[in-house]
Amino acid sequence: MTTREDLLRDGEAMRKRFFGSVEDGAPAVMRTLLSEGAYGAVWCRPGLAIEDRMVCALATLGSIRAPASTARHVAAALDLGFSPEAIVEVFIQVGIYAGFAMTEEAVATAKAVFVERGIDPPSDPVRTESLEQLSERGRDLMRRLHGARATGGYASPDNRVTGRFYPLAIQYGYGEIWFRPGLDHRQRVLVAVASFAALKLEGQVAKFGQSALNMGLDETEMLEAVIQTAPISGFAPVLNALAALSAVLEK
Repeated sequence: MTTREDLLRDGEAMRKRFFGSVEDGAPAVMRTLLSEGAYGAVWCRPGLAIEDRMVCALATLGSIRAPASTARHVAAALDLGFSPEAIVEVFIQVGIYAGFAMTEEAVATAKAVFVERGIDPPSDPVRTESLEQLSERGRDLMRRLHGARATGGYASPDNRVTGRFYPLAIQYGYGEIWFRPGLDHRQRVLVAVASFAALKLEGQVAKFGQSALNMGLDETEMLEAVIQTAPISGFAPVLNALAALSAVLEK
């Protein structure tokens, strides 16, 4: 049976793996608590690869305003083998959900880390698709992600109110951003699930939790993606997100 001593030991090892001897910003009075309850009890959980957990952590950080922690995790992600393009793409996708002002701040923080390490920031890919092509590609992805749910609720093409805006979400959310290089669709669904959990959008967590299963995640990986957000955006939002997923999965 796992003990608190086990969690503390494993958590300290995880912190050292990420941050080495560099101070990670944790107040001294909380260091043991965070090592045990965050890095040990959450980051060391089975069921989701460490690289996937880092995707979720970056998505969570991009959804809130925590520049110091973002910088430390960007550095840790680089050490894990993430490309600068992948890191920036996490923050760009989060802009669909949290707003592109949040993306600008997170990308600026990441670029400062790249400069410090002598890494050239990624260039923006050239995109030549028309709006019609983005719409077609976006609708196709929605069908793959959501199945019959792709045209329900606010996504219904017959909704005269949400229809004023939703075509833009199809074009630039699904049709453009989900097809940018740097992340595959499996990673992007992790970004979506984690960001929605961090933003306390339980309805979207439930929707994309189901869609994650369509993109190759198993149920454990999907649930762990939500749980991974807890050390950054809070345990209570995670419980609410899991409750929303429970209601869906039990059906």
